[in-house]
This record gives sequence, structure tokens and C-alpha cells, in this order.
Amino acid sequence: METFVAKTLYGLENVLSMELRELGASDVRPANRAVYFAGNKELMYRVNYCARTAVSVLLPVATFSIGSKDDLYYGASRVRWSEFLDPGMTFSIVPVVNSKLFGHTAFPALVLKDAIADYFRKKTGKRPDVDTHNPDILINLHISNSKVTVSLDSSASPLFQRGYRVEQGKAPMNEVLAAGILMLAEWNASVDLIDPMCGSGTLITEAGLIAKKIPPGFFRSSFGFKKWKDFDEDIFIKVKDESDNKITPSSIHIYGSDISKTAVRIAAANLKSAGLSDIVSLNVADFKDVRPPGNQGCLVSNPPYGKRLSSPEIHSLYNMIGSTLKHNFTNYKAWIITYGKEFINDIGLKPCAKFVLFNGSLQCILAGFELYEGTKKNLSDRRS
Repeated sequence: METFVAKTLYGLENVLSMELRELGASDVRPANRAVYFAGNKELMYRVNYCARTAVSVLLPVATFSIGSKDDLYYGASRVRWSEFLDPGMTFSIVPVVNSKLFGHTAFPALVLKDAIADYFRKKTGKRPDVDTHNPDILINLHISNSKVTVSLDSSASPLFQRGYRVEQGKAPMNEVLAAGILMLAEWNASVDLIDPMCGSGTLITEAGLIAKKIPPGFFRSSFGFKKWKDFDEDIFIKVKDESDNKITPSSIHIYGSDISKTAVRIAAANLKSAGLSDIVSLNVADFKDVRPPGNQGCLVSNPPYGKRLSSPEIHSLYNMIGSTLKHNFTNYKAWIITYGKEFINDIGLKPCAKFVLFNGSLQCILAGFELYEGTKKNLSDRRS
């Protein structure tokens, strides 16, 4: 059994923990933007291929404390690098440094590079080269104060790069964030879903993958672990086949719309690439004109946050969203992610749940609303 670290986005640690347990992980421990878990090589492959809210999966190969810059070189030199690299292979280093010992994050990466190069020079007389574009091995260097963790990145390119996107609009939502929002909303493809401001379609595409049980890694051509010295193709094929065999038609339907014709065109191209055109319908429409496709369902949306709108426009937009939800989407559960408490207040409805998430560098709120006719007492009476 090995200890792995699955990196994720802020606010999705518990969702990813749940995913990891369902995939067979043990000793699952949430941390800040990460989840530690234990498992074997097969599980590492499965998490890379199947976890919707993981950004990357790291395998720590060395952990040590330092009191000076020289300690970093010494500690890195003691790693048995020949277990992971050959002189003919290439590598690259991604540093994440928060330590008073280093004024620049690039310097610790240079120290680690020198330690690896010197290790091989002493052992074989040759050294592996650095390739920052397409390395055989991607090494993660994490320094927090005096603690150093050196890991191999088994994902290499981030797992939110699903591989289905053929076009993207302005500032598309991160796929991991979209999947996480759907999971926080507890949408499990048991009811129809609608996004009336779908943009280039990330939320509805991720919903489609969930509905048809398509693994998020299905469209990816590569993973970092495929270039590792101990890569076992038979195990990976087993993981892939088991996961792909669960893909199934879906009885629910997903609806997306946007006021932008260009956005809807891009969303259609991405949905076609992902093989979801059969369960997702798209049309061009203003949010205020959208009507629910059924008597109940789930609405999820990511409206503009004001970067391209004036203050009066943005407040009017969120007033309209609240009014439309209240009058048109009775019996729906709605989830809106936006930047700032004031926009949630502009919606004019009391949230039943709130989560803090980050969309890029912006701290956002995901708010859930139960929509019903009349007062909350009427809703309680109908449920009893």
C-alpha cells in the first residue's frame, strides 16, 4: 500500500473524499485543497481515470525537514532516483514553495534539479535531461516552512483537461469545479437538469458525463503514470475496461440555453465531441424567457459576476434571476454560483445551503434555493 495525495480545488475536499472511498481508497484524510489516501497501483490508475473532482494524483517519494538551502540538496540527494528515472529519460519540476528560506520559487527547483543530475552523474556518468514541455516524469516539489515533500505527478497534465473540449468561450468554467458543483448540489441524474446561462457548456457537459456514467478520463490520450518505469499496461486496461463497461444510456434529459448564439454553438460542439447530443438539448434564449421542461428538476447556473457589466446592470441581472426562479421554477431546486454575498442578496430568495468555492482566483458562493409556491410553511405542509 502506498500513500497518495489527490489535489483538488478549495471547497471540494469532502466531495473528493467521498469519491475516493467509493473508488476503494482507504485511510482517506481531507486537507487544504487535497485529500490523502492509501491504495495500490491499480487504485492510482482508477482515481486518475474515474475521479471527477481530482485535479492531479501525487505519489510522495520523499519527505524531510530543512533548516537551510543546503538541507534541500542533501535531502533530495538521498532519494533513490534510479527507481523512477533512467539517464535517457526527461523530467520537469513544478515547485510550490511557501518558506522564508527561499525568496524565489524557482531557486528550490534548481536545487532539486542539481541534486537529481548529480545523483545520476555519480551513479552512471550520465544524467537525464530537463524537458519542460513534455517530460517523461513530472516532479512536484512542495515546501511549507521547513517541511519538504517531493512527489511524482501521476496525472502530468491536470485532470480537468478532460479531452472532450473542442472549443471554448470566454473564461470557461474549470471542469473539476463544474463536477464538484453538481456533486455539492447532490444531483445524481435522478431528475432532469437545466442551465439557463450555459455559456460554452461545461456544467451541462459534466452533467451528461455523470448521467451516462462516462469516466472523466475516457477522452484523455495520456496520463503521467504511463511513462513511469513500473507502468503496468495490463492493470490499466483492466481499470479502463471495468470503468467503460459501466457507461449506459440515461433516461433523464439535460437542457442548456444562453442568450449568446456563439456560446450555444460552442456548447453544441463540445457536447457532440463528448457523445452527449442525445441527452442534452440546446437553444438560444434569455434567462427570463426560459420555462422549465417539467414539473420538477434541478437548475444549476454560473451567471456573470460583473467583470463585463456595470454595477446597475449586474444588480438588475440578479434581481431578474431571483424573480424568474420564484415565478417560473416552482418545485425545482436551484443552485447559483456567483462572486460576492451582495449578488446572492440581489436574488431575493433565502438560500437553503451555501458553500464557499473558488472559480479561478475569485472566491465565490454556491447557493442552493428550494423553490415553491407561497410561504415556507406551505412547503412544510405539503411535505408532511
